[in-house]
Amino acid sequence: MIGKYSLLQIALFVFGLVSCLLYPLSIVWPSGWSWHAGAPMASHYFMMIVGVYATLGVFLMLAARNPAANASLIWFAVVSSAVHALIMAVQAAGDPMQHGHLLGDVPALLMVAVVLGGLMVTQGRRLSA
Repeated sequence: MIGKYSLLQIALFVFGLVSCLLYPLSIVWPSGWSWHAGAPMASHYFMMIVGVYATLGVFLMLAARNPAANASLIWFAVVSSAVHALIMAVQAAGDPMQHGHLLGDVPALLMVAVVLGGLMVTQGRRLSA
């Protein structure tokens, strides 16, 4: 049976990998992952977000090696994902053209926050490792 610490390592790697795949996700399902019309590269803002999430993704995958030594990075991913999801949900709910986000990136961000946060708490990994 996989222990909780191993589950945290797996979750960090998987969520890190998905973060690195934001660009292809926006091509496959644009209404759920990008906020602009046209190709993903058509928006400077979106490409900046892709860069930020790809960077976070790489560091989450690296943190999977030793989650205890990377607790503050993991908690940053938890809290920033929850905040991002909340803001995005409010914006998407108010704009019928953006309702796809309520089924795409909003639940994905909430899943990151809940899963990583839950695994960190069950491991006793508070803000200071």
